[in-house]
Amino acid sequence: MSQRQVLQVFEQYQRARSQFAQAVADLAARPQSIDTLRSAGVVCLLRPLLLDVVPSIRQTTALALGRLADYDVEMAEAVVKAGILPQVICSLPEENRYYKKAAAFVLRAVAKHSPQLAQAVVQSGALEMLVICLEDFDPGVKEGASWGLGYIARHNPELSQAVVDAGAVPLLVLCIQEPEIALKRIAASTLSDISKHSPELAQAVVDAGAIAHLAQMIPNPDAKLKRQVLSALSQIAKHSVDLAELVVEAEIFPVVLTCLKDSDEYVKKNGATLIREIAKHTPELSQLIVNSGGVAAVIDCIGSCRGTVRLPGIMTLGYVAAHSENLSMAVIVSKGIPPLCLCLVEEHEDHIKAAAAWALGQIGRHTTEHARHVAVANVLPTLLDIFVDPRSSEDLRTKTKKALKSILQKCTYLPALEPLLHEAPPSIMKHIIGQFSKVLPHDNKARRLFVTTGGLKKVQEIKAEPGSLLQEYINTINNCYPEEIVRYYSPGYSEILLERVEHYQPVL
Repeated sequence: MSQRQVLQVFEQYQRARSQFAQAVADLAARPQSIDTLRSAGVVCLLRPLLLDVVPSIRQTTALALGRLADYDVEMAEAVVKAGILPQVICSLPEENRYYKKAAAFVLRAVAKHSPQLAQAVVQSGALEMLVICLEDFDPGVKEGASWGLGYIARHNPELSQAVVDAGAVPLLVLCIQEPEIALKRIAASTLSDISKHSPELAQAVVDAGAIAHLAQMIPNPDAKLKRQVLSALSQIAKHSVDLAELVVEAEIFPVVLTCLKDSDEYVKKNGATLIREIAKHTPELSQLIVNSGGVAAVIDCIGSCRGTVRLPGIMTLGYVAAHSENLSMAVIVSKGIPPLCLCLVEEHEDHIKAAAAWALGQIGRHTTEHARHVAVANVLPTLLDIFVDPRSSEDLRTKTKKALKSILQKCTYLPALEPLLHEAPPSIMKHIIGQFSKVLPHDNKARRLFVTTGGLKKVQEIKAEPGSLLQEYINTINNCYPEEIVRYYSPGYSEILLERVEHYQPVL
């Protein structure tokens, strides 16, 4: 047998290995093929090919395993159980850029499914290898490594801490300074995933100098990059006053307000979320937002979009208004009440309605003037309708009840309270009656109006527990009127009068 014939055997074997790896990689990209591949024991068959002498076969095999693990938890677990992770990374630093990208894909595909699988990736020694890949010359390799680290860090604080301890953060901050947009996006996303868990992890990102570089990218025209940048800054700012102040000091105002007018819904949402995370901490930070025109911009944003995109803006107004009378008045003056009321009517999701109800409660709870502004906008009947609606969730009912209570306890604008007398359930009624009992003793005109509009008659129909707070309020109202007027409007009094007519003996 000639040398050529011997070599031909090896060439055929190499071709067969290459074709098998490529065919499995192609099949793994089709969801309908996965179950057949699973039952054929594909993971164990691919395993030896990861150590193949031919680089292209190793690379295609890693791609196939990545696609399989990406499909579902079961396949990812099969990859871990087959002991593939140590093999994927054993020679990673010496491999070419194509293999490195494919290997990072395998690690990310396994880690994404659950904290347990992400932990298995960490235990295989992958973090060290991914961090080495962050220093690679090729942007695609850096991108793959950033992605893998993000999928590990996002699960919980412990895994995020492991990523920090591996020295990834300074290199990720370098990645957001690279010219490639795709790399910037994923590095910003990974910094966001690290920062979200705790103040300590956010501080690690801040200490690496991330804030200044992230803030510089807010005006970037790429929408996907802006989403990640705004998300990362939000995740840093949310933890504490100090971290929020550091974000503000990076001069994100007023440039961040342009994001609220962006054509991309997620940019809008993440921009509003960043403002919310800053506003919630202190009156001073909220005042800074007001001074930069932030409240007006958030109100415009709520008016121009629908659904969950509105939610962070709604909550921002609530947080700003909650801090003080002046800040609440700033929301009122900027015409913040009508869009919030519109959210109560337009939105179908209960959690969005609940947020709008909460925000309106924060605006109206300060003084009689604040409550009057809310009441004049016809908010109270809308809140009451939601509260008594049997389709409303428990959380929505709780939030609307709290909002009604906090607004009613300050509201002395009787024309807005009057219609509620005829519809409110007992739990809300006592607050309405309480307000009438405060105003009527001191307002002659209001007392007369209360009679002519049927208010006094309604009060007489209310059955209150003797000695209860509600009974005290009713007594206070009744004491504002002559006894015969109160009797006249009491239930059954017309029957008593008719009875007297029957028994009356005419004087001839």
